Amino acid sequence: MSDVLTYQHRLATREDLPAIVDIYNSVIPERAATCDLEPITVASREVWFAESDPRRHPIWVGHEPGRPEVVTGYVSLEPFLNGRRGYDVTADLALYLHPEHRGSGQGAYLLSQAIARAAELGFRTIATTIFASNERSLRLFRSHGFQEWGRLPAVADLDGRPEDIVFVGLPLGSRLN
Repeated sequence: MSDVLTYQHRLATREDLPAIVDIYNSVIPERAATCDLEPITVASREVWFAESDPRRHPIWVGHEPGRPEVVTGYVSLEPFLNGRRGYDVTADLALYLHPEHRGSGQGAYLLSQAIARAAELGFRTIATTIFASNERSLRLFRSHGFQEWGRLPAVADLDGRPEDIVFVGLPLGSRLN
């Protein structure tokens, strides 16, 4: 897309789960944003969705203005490192976009909204992992203040191609109220 669109977002509903799964599955063949090598199913994401909590670990879906039923991306704040209580001050962020809405400003919009809401929800830190080869995502996160906190060399194997994982984080610090 050459034109920058204006996006909006809302809390995800159960009815959005098929669109969320479709968006996630769209990145699997690219081998650039997930270690899943086979498509997932709606049924396999039911528990993940049910365990999300808008008051602490929300899932938001992006959409174009006036078209809230058309999911164009999603972002979630999830429990960090298997949800051990000592990590409750940190959110693990996941962000995925529909292929037709990449490069249109939606990623920046959803990421900025997630950062703002994470501080409001009481998180001190947001963290995520990104493949080292995924320069587009690394640029997006860096443009929002995320810094590289570590690199895990060749911890992933994508069809015989070793892949480094870059661990990035953002301390919310002064963003907290």
